[in-house]
Amino acid sequence: MNKALQILKDRGFIKDCTDFEGLSELMDQGPVSFYCGVDPTGKSLHIGHIVPFFAMHHLQKCGHNPIALVGGGTGMIGDPSGKTEMRKILTKEQILDNARAIGKQLGKVVDFSENPEEGKGRARMLNNADWLVGLNYIDFLRDVGVHFSVNRMLTFEGVQQRLERGLSFIEFNYQLLQSYDFHMLNKNEGTRLQIGGADQWGNIVAGIDLIHRMDGPQCYGLTFNLIMRSDGKKMGKSEKGAVFLDPELYSPYDYYQYWRNVNDADVTKFMKIFTFMELDEIAEYENPERNINEAKERLAFEQTKIIHGEEEAIKARDAAKALFAAGAPMSKDGVPSLEIERSALEAGIGVLELYTKSGLCASNGDSRRLVMQGGAEINGKKITDPKAVITAADLDEDGDLMLKAGKKRYFRIIAK
Repeated sequence: MNKALQILKDRGFIKDCTDFEGLSELMDQGPVSFYCGVDPTGKSLHIGHIVPFFAMHHLQKCGHNPIALVGGGTGMIGDPSGKTEMRKILTKEQILDNARAIGKQLGKVVDFSENPEEGKGRARMLNNADWLVGLNYIDFLRDVGVHFSVNRMLTFEGVQQRLERGLSFIEFNYQLLQSYDFHMLNKNEGTRLQIGGADQWGNIVAGIDLIHRMDGPQCYGLTFNLIMRSDGKKMGKSEKGAVFLDPELYSPYDYYQYWRNVNDADVTKFMKIFTFMELDEIAEYENPERNINEAKERLAFEQTKIIHGEEEAIKARDAAKALFAAGAPMSKDGVPSLEIERSALEAGIGVLELYTKSGLCASNGDSRRLVMQGGAEINGKKITDPKAVITAADLDEDGDLMLKAGKKRYFRIIAK
């Protein structure tokens, strides 16, 4: 097997390939142009989105040429694959803003510099709005739509799942547009490979078929495993919801803590997929005599460093160590925080409202359950009365309230 494919296999990425032998031979012949697409339906990716882009990182490192395709055109429609409901239609301005934000996030994982280091492929970021937005619909139906069988499209799992709830005509067109993306990239950029999550299999196969029917070369598809935690839950979900890459939506401290608290059985698996650590080094952490907490701290640090930078990773690590070290003074640096007017505290704020405002709880109902179950502490004092009112008298000497939820979740309220 080609070296790059072997790396992806050894790190646990690969689920399926349309033709392993053919793709391996193609990659042995020289650098291959390949792409992965992402629709800018929000201002931030979450960690479930970035698995293909970590694979892209390794392929680029082996000399292949990645294209990260931002779906400025397809984002106006929405991919029904893996979705139970139709996506909300966004304005063109929202999609453009989201595309810019996502592009910056992808740059943390893939090197888009003009002159990458020797031996590394050159990566580029393109937007399919460049060729989709100006399409003439009649010409598109005549030249592209003629090659698609509705009967075959209905057999794909993603479409079948949506048919039970209702699939709009606009979504049904999505597969044609994504297939056309592959055709245009093959025609203009020489792209021979599309990569993506397992839920993209139908769309990828359709694109390869379209290129073949339009007299293009043999192309390939490579899909990656849906990353599940050892407890059977989807990767990327937390008590606060999706684990976003945007620090405004999910703080670097919380991000670090998410990775620090993964199940023991997942640590080295996630090191292989979500970090750039070498496999030999990861193997050292698989030694059963190695302290599992060391492995978790390394995973959390490496992931936070990639996404938020080394400075934020150090702050999050140091804050976590200070908070949880027995007898150590509590460090507030790096802990997510919120400023509120001191006058509001002087008037008094209900404890349930305070926990909800902090984001430690999703609602007042969640806050009530936390308090009733004994999981709420403010400045080291356990709060057991859901009717408790927190005032300026509860502030510490720094003028802060350090909220704690459960054993490991903290939030800092700063009175100003």
